[in-house]
Amino acid sequence: MKGRNPACCVRARAASGEGRLGRLSETDEVEAYLDDAAHYPGGTTEEVFLPGDEAAVAGLLKSDRPLLAVGAQSSLTGGATPRADSVISMTRMDAVGPWLPGSVKVEAGVVLAPFEAQLKTRGLYYPPAPTFDGATVGGTVATDAAGAATFKHGTTRHWVRGLTVVVAGGDVLDLRRGQVRASPEGHFEIAMTNGSKREVEIPGYEMPAVPKHSAGYWAEPGMDLVDLFIGSEGTLGVVTEIELGLIGERPAWFTALVPVADDAAAVALVASLRESSMETWAGGRGADVAAVEYIDRRSIELLEEDGAMAALALDASVGALLLIQAELTPDFSGEEAARQLASFEDLSLEAPLAVLARILAEHKVLEATVAALPGEEGRRKEMFALREALPEGVNRRVGEAQRNIDAAISKSGGDVIVPFASFERALGDYRAILDEAGLDHAVWGHISDGNIHPNILARSGREMESARAAQLAIGQRAIEMGGSPMSEHGTGRNPVKRELLVRLYGEEGVEAMRRVKRALDPQGLLARAVMFDP
Repeated sequence: MKGRNPACCVRARAASGEGRLGRLSETDEVEAYLDDAAHYPGGTTEEVFLPGDEAAVAGLLKSDRPLLAVGAQSSLTGGATPRADSVISMTRMDAVGPWLPGSVKVEAGVVLAPFEAQLKTRGLYYPPAPTFDGATVGGTVATDAAGAATFKHGTTRHWVRGLTVVVAGGDVLDLRRGQVRASPEGHFEIAMTNGSKREVEIPGYEMPAVPKHSAGYWAEPGMDLVDLFIGSEGTLGVVTEIELGLIGERPAWFTALVPVADDAAAVALVASLRESSMETWAGGRGADVAAVEYIDRRSIELLEEDGAMAALALDASVGALLLIQAELTPDFSGEEAARQLASFEDLSLEAPLAVLARILAEHKVLEATVAALPGEEGRRKEMFALREALPEGVNRRVGEAQRNIDAAISKSGGDVIVPFASFERALGDYRAILDEAGLDHAVWGHISDGNIHPNILARSGREMESARAAQLAIGQRAIEMGGSPMSEHGTGRNPVKRELLVRLYGEEGVEAMRRVKRALDPQGLLARAVMFDP
């Protein structure tokens, strides 16, 4: 390492504190930890540890036992399902603070819903929170999770200012964004407390040019060491504390449910909303849409089956639903929103909601739009609850089918993203793949990013092989279009996603990831067989 830029080097420290550690080992106690939201079968563990501080986590990582750190176990890829690992549940590490100018430090076990409540009382805003607010902050960092507002605000990665990470062997890294960057040769050097050094070589593959990408380790010339751990799915260390950037003024929101005739109409409307919003961000005046969610016809039918659509009667001709969220200034009132919407035909009015209403009118959907104005928080929450009820309903059906029909049935959900210019063509290709295989499927996702989740509802264990082939074909199509087959959920233990990781980067790329893993976890004890085999 002689002559290498010292900015690529970081010195580890020993853990501080006494070490507060709980442990569960009775069968009924550990049973709740044997699977995650993906309902992957075969989860096993003999013990669950509940650390209360950094020192307890470090003590566990000094041992030679296989370890899997989990948060809310809301993983949709099986990444939080133990396979004879000892589980580290981070849920007791849930402290929030100190509050800093423009940021806050939180422990990894902080759950998003109560964190959001604290932010609200302070008038602050954390934009990249995913739609499932039962997730932990540590879990969102592990997968570089993204929410609906990625279109405007980016993923979790863009809001992480710093991390505290315990690596294998129990040493602790305090990382602040901007302080440790890869050398020109593409390396990091970590000085351990025992005097040894760990050299980490950045993989040489090129990542897809899309706004969300949670497939393997982050890799780019001159990258920040913080970014190596974000999205690494617990395979390189256990994150104990995160400093998150915040927006100092919480916006007011205009939210709308918009029925459209079909996929083509949905894409055309979203294209107009994207164009207007990007012009606004560049200094213009007009719509400021942070997110558009997409729900297809089959998804609507599932919501109707579950009684979630009772308050919204839709005509059978509706082919899809869009959920639009626009940001407004913090002091924006419901009265002003109503005034702007009523004045949309005045072409001289460049106010945000007047422009938004004109776009809806141009696409002939304004009259059918159901809106929640600023201040109508309950109505807004009902709309987003509708979106969240969809994956919950599918996951429940998968669990019931696994128990009552065939234990071989499991979650089969895609997580693909392509450049938006290719989105309509990609969506048509995905549907053709699923229809040709004769698979029952529901598709939803973050259409403003070009990211959707094709979910297959297998009716037998035999259909799982067809589901696997279809998801591989969908992921391959996304790769061919310059996209990513894993946008925001990670790779986990999902065999389809692991195969797609190889197709994306090739065997050489995956081997480069293994070298990173070996450098930071020489014995291969952390999150074994997550992402790839050791």
